Amino acid sequence: MQPNSATMPEKTKGTTPVTADGTDAHGLLQAMAGELGLEGDGLTAAAERIADALERMSPPPGPAPDFGRASAFVWHVDPDRLEPVDQVAHVHLTLLHGVDRARDTLLDNTLRFAEGFMANNALLWGARGMGKSSLVKAIHADVAEGHPDLKLVELQREDLPSVGRLLDHLRNAPQRFILFCDDLSFSQDDQHYKSLKAVLDGGIGGRPANVVLYATSNRRHLMPRDMIDNERSTAINPSEAVEEKVSLSDRFGLWLGFHPCSQDEYLTMIRGYCDAWDVAVDPDVLTAEAIEWQATRGARSGRVAWQFFTDLAGRHGVRLG
Repeated sequence: MQPNSATMPEKTKGTTPVTADGTDAHGLLQAMAGELGLEGDGLTAAAERIADALERMSPPPGPAPDFGRASAFVWHVDPDRLEPVDQVAHVHLTLLHGVDRARDTLLDNTLRFAEGFMANNALLWGARGMGKSSLVKAIHADVAEGHPDLKLVELQREDLPSVGRLLDHLRNAPQRFILFCDDLSFSQDDQHYKSLKAVLDGGIGGRPANVVLYATSNRRHLMPRDMIDNERSTAINPSEAVEEKVSLSDRFGLWLGFHPCSQDEYLTMIRGYCDAWDVAVDPDVLTAEAIEWQATRGARSGRVAWQFFTDLAGRHGVRLG
């Protein structure tokens, strides 16, 4: 005798496994055993273990977080939950050099959003190590000082399919949220980009008015150039082959480009760090060491500048924190 698939346990509710119609899974399994003429403590224990396993496979979502507890949260799945971040790693906004236009544009957008006005989703794209994610965190910290209800929520790229459930947590909250997705890009046959449209377009329900998305990527169109060229060359209709994925970046109201810095900007960053942490170094020595450091790395960027300063501070016995 085969049990009816409609009566098999399908999901959990609270802490007790239930079927889709709300039936207690423990009681259902015992009833099925009775119908089959199987009884005994051993069978009951086996049914309990099966029901408990089903609950572990599909754990209930965590409770709604206390958004007043922290200024930033990280979204996790299995089970769904928002974990508070007590201390966000960020640099002060005044220490970010060489990104003036992007800084001013994103700061203005964030201030308007924090004050309850409409604001655009933003895509920060461009050169590695030029402060894209640092700018998002620095601006949030700066604006949140005057607007404590502005929260930062980090969403990992691999968790994009769960973004609809995350928005359900945020939609009715009185706070306002910057949804932050770092290092966003999509590879061949990657379907995660479809989930992102729930944030950018919002479907028929619309994007929650208290949520804005800030994403960073090394790629302007969120996908590799060779992948775009390959799909165009092999598709029956080349113009439509990549349009759906490429047009995803068009849904961001703000495109903020980050480009490799000049040597003067690189040295300005380092001098700014020295001033902020009171590291006294002869200017000629500082310049020579900084240029030698970037030559060994084969690149100049904000990240390389910070790595040099970290080494410099350590050699001078200065603690960073």
